[in-house]
Amino acid sequence: MAKVIWTESALLELELITQYISLDKPSAAKKLIKKILGATKQLELFPESGRIPVEISHLNYLEIIVKPCRIFYRIDGSKVYIVYIMRSEQDLKRYLLNS
Repeated sequence: MAKVIWTESALLELELITQYISLDKPSAAKKLIKKILGATKQLELFPESGRIPVEISHLNYLEIIVKPCRIFYRIDGSKVYIVYIMRSEQDLKRYLLNS
């Protein structure tokens, strides 16, 4: 069984996304958090269940989709690091160029 570890930056992004959704629909934000936490918990049993992100296929990352979010992670032995989360409509390439 893998251990899922959220990075501080991924948690911050999750908080920003849910705060934004909460402005109009607090209940939708709560549901999204539950769905995301449930999906990432599944990585404990199935760490390789994600897909390779097209934009960064040359790197060692996988992603899972929990609409409207993309959750990026990497596997390091028996640990799964959640490294970034973003809204699906955002451009990952633009984010990578700005970092």
